[in-house]
Amino acid sequence: MIETADVVIVGGGIEGAAAAWALTQRGVTDVVVAERNTVGSGMTGKSSGIVRCHYGVSSLAAMASAGLEVFEKAEEIFGHDIGFRQSGYVVGVGEQNVDALRKTLAAQRAVGVQTEEVDAAEVARLWPTADLNPFAAFAWEPRGGYGDAYQTAQAFSVSARAAGAQVRQGSEVADLILDGERVSGVRLRDGGEISASTVVVATGVWTKPFLAPYGIDIPIDVHREQIVLISPGADVSGAPVFSDLVSLQYIRPESGAQLLFGNSDLHALDAADPDCYTNRADDAFLELTAEKVGDRFPGLADAAISSSYAGCYDVTPDWNPVISATGIDGLIVAAGFSGHGFKIAPSVGRLIADLVIDGRSADPRIPRATSGSLDSLRVTC
Repeated sequence: MIETADVVIVGGGIEGAAAAWALTQRGVTDVVVAERNTVGSGMTGKSSGIVRCHYGVSSLAAMASAGLEVFEKAEEIFGHDIGFRQSGYVVGVGEQNVDALRKTLAAQRAVGVQTEEVDAAEVARLWPTADLNPFAAFAWEPRGGYGDAYQTAQAFSVSARAAGAQVRQGSEVADLILDGERVSGVRLRDGGEISASTVVVATGVWTKPFLAPYGIDIPIDVHREQIVLISPGADVSGAPVFSDLVSLQYIRPESGAQLLFGNSDLHALDAADPDCYTNRADDAFLELTAEKVGDRFPGLADAAISSSYAGCYDVTPDWNPVISATGIDGLIVAAGFSGHGFKIAPSVGRLIADLVIDGRSADPRIPRATSGSLDSLRVTC
């Protein structure tokens, strides 16, 4: 059986769902999202959910800023709460990074990010249990916070469906269908076909093997990321997200009066198979968690580890995403989000819609890249 659509989106994670939403917002409603399991069932549900605009790459800062506006207006846009909590976001650096921090803040403000440098006394008010002595400077984003990637993906999906898109769960795409050097649709695992002039591949950690048979080599490595949930033994409900660039960790409040901890030391990465990896933190990581949290937050004397889980990142060589047309006419790829995907998802969806409809980014803050190893694919830098 051959069906037709204007656009097929392969993958119903947060990026694919955001793309369907953004396309329908621009009037393209003959869209099919083909998801092999259920919406948000892959790495979307493993996101640590931090919302920040603190990026050294201006285009990513701009994308995060535009995405933040969607999170802030979620109830107006989607009709219900999607789990965003505007706790604020603070980042601290050591003496050697003070100049870089200040230059980064200036660049962020230039693309519309509301951010400022604050002193240690202000951070001590926000995180009274923290040892702030190792830090030389802090940045503060009052509009930052954290959210729920799974709820957000569901909201994008429901909104897209209400506008006319089809979201097919349990519908795995086996192959692309090509007509010479252009895509003409997809073939499903059950033998069905969907004819479409545009196909968007938003398959995250599975992107590289999916596109390899068509001569498209996306330089993505898959790495396991471990997350630990902590019972703090104290009330931290009003605390902001804290990104510690001295001991390389981040921590934020979590539902159930817990804290969520992640390691931001990227020097030693844990290569993984996204279909077969350990879905919990290992003993070494638990020990690292106890050490880092204990050193940075000595005021949490009664803290205890309560649980853990793990997910996978699709990491590019420069840790920036690839959102681009490809050498196959009509084929667009959005991948390599390297842990940034949740906070920029609304902008990713809109950028994909721009590429489908206009063939280019409509946001001057998000230009086509002009350097790096991915020139032929990348539209963000």
